[in-house]
Amino acid sequence: MSILERYSAALKDKDEATMNELLHDDFKFTMHKSGNVLTKDDVIKWAMSGDIKQDKVRIVYENNEIGIHHSLVTFDDGNVEAVMAVYKYNDGKIISLETGATPMPK
Repeated sequence: MSILERYSAALKDKDEATMNELLHDDFKFTMHKSGNVLTKDDVIKWAMSGDIKQDKVRIVYENNEIGIHHSLVTFDDGNVEAVMAVYKYNDGKIISLETGATPMPK
């Protein structure tokens, strides 16, 4: 199973142990829509909250250095966004994640 397949499954299953294993200690998540930057701990806490629900997850490209994935993400507040995500890898772990998001009609 690829890094992105494992990451998507961990997010869906709220698997904190796997997320800890997959995210590098120096991990940074840059959300270009809001400008926010989250750390490994921030992302794991958010993922465990159940606020993020991905649908139609599609891995566009992945190799040992980078992964690109697209999905529809529904949040607890009912907002839905089409999210394009770029993951950079270091030492077999995700070291950075950058996303661009487009709001979808409810």
